[in-house]
Amino acid sequence: MFKRIIVYKVLLSVLLISISTAVFAADNDKKAYDPTPDVMHHISDAHQFHIVGNIYIPLLCMAYSETGFFISLSNAFDYDHELHHSKKAIDGYILFHDQLMRIKDTSFPKGIIDLTENSHSHGDHEHADEHKGEQGHGKTVSYQGKTYELEAAAALQSPGASWQDFSITKNVFTMILSALLLVLLFSIIVSSYKKRAGKSPKGVQSLLEPIIVFLRDEVVKPAIGHKWEKFFPFIMVLFFFILFNNLLGLIPIFPGGSNVTGNLGVTLVLAVFAFIMTNINGNGHYWRHVFAMPGVPRFVLLILTPIEILGLFIKPATLLIRLFANITAGHVMILSLVSLIFVFSNSGESIAGAIGGGVVAVPFVFAMNFLELFVAFLQAFIFALLTSLYIGSAVEEHHHEEGAHH
Repeated sequence: MFKRIIVYKVLLSVLLISISTAVFAADNDKKAYDPTPDVMHHISDAHQFHIVGNIYIPLLCMAYSETGFFISLSNAFDYDHELHHSKKAIDGYILFHDQLMRIKDTSFPKGIIDLTENSHSHGDHEHADEHKGEQGHGKTVSYQGKTYELEAAAALQSPGASWQDFSITKNVFTMILSALLLVLLFSIIVSSYKKRAGKSPKGVQSLLEPIIVFLRDEVVKPAIGHKWEKFFPFIMVLFFFILFNNLLGLIPIFPGGSNVTGNLGVTLVLAVFAFIMTNINGNGHYWRHVFAMPGVPRFVLLILTPIEILGLFIKPATLLIRLFANITAGHVMILSLVSLIFVFSNSGESIAGAIGGGVVAVPFVFAMNFLELFVAFLQAFIFALLTSLYIGSAVEEHHHEEGAHH
């Protein structure tokens, strides 16, 4: 009886999801549905959280240039989600494809400027489409018949930019949230250990203690060796920071939904931390094996040493690519499966197609979510394990090998 109820609930969910998504698609001008923009929008960063329909939670936009600090909420820009740029410019700043950008021409008026007044984007659909294509390729904005070039903030790909972006985007907000949750949870655990010394774990302590003990006894100690205590806090921070952000990314509603560990910038920084921690603690034996491996002929070292040096950078590179690719692939797969309902419904014209798409998509989405829950733990574990192995190889002593060599 209980199993039948579950089956009926799943079938009813499939029916309701399919019909609701079909009806929603029917309101979108009967155009053929293209899932790519929605998928890319979800896995990309943004300056607001989308709740439902036209309801958004704005985030803080902050920038610094030669004119000083700029601070504003993202909703003040009146972002147009169809044209992918804001309808207003504020003190020369504009939201363009969910990215804060600055108008390079200093003659552009300051204050809040309505870009729809006497601009190419104001008028019929033909002019709007033309303006959309122009901005999409040239990163420009038009106002009163004049085209202004946009400038991105200073970054690796644009180091010469004249301003810096300190905005609280979705990814930044989620990272701050995960850090606060970690501080809160581990403060509770520390307090519990002090109050319940010698007693069995309880509450949050009993939830996280097995994970902590497993990481200590099965990962950090075997991989690093006798110096494991020095690096255990670092490995713990890596594991739980990645895990919490992975889990928050699986929550489809606010404050979840951000693709933090599917962002190359985030995984790059994590990999750089692992690289620095490994090589700054490398002992003499480690560096001798990199630059002049003992017992290897000199002519072989001409080939082997460059490979070893390259390996120093390949190891953290594999860390960042593995984490980024696995998390992003999971998000893309789930969204692509959900998109089948819209595709099969022919943008809301076929309820039967929507139901058929739901029958195919919904069970696979449930399965993929369970798989992604496993991947969230797995990728955090792999990142922690490999980092421990890299650090272990850097601090490991080989006295017996050195003695045999002499």
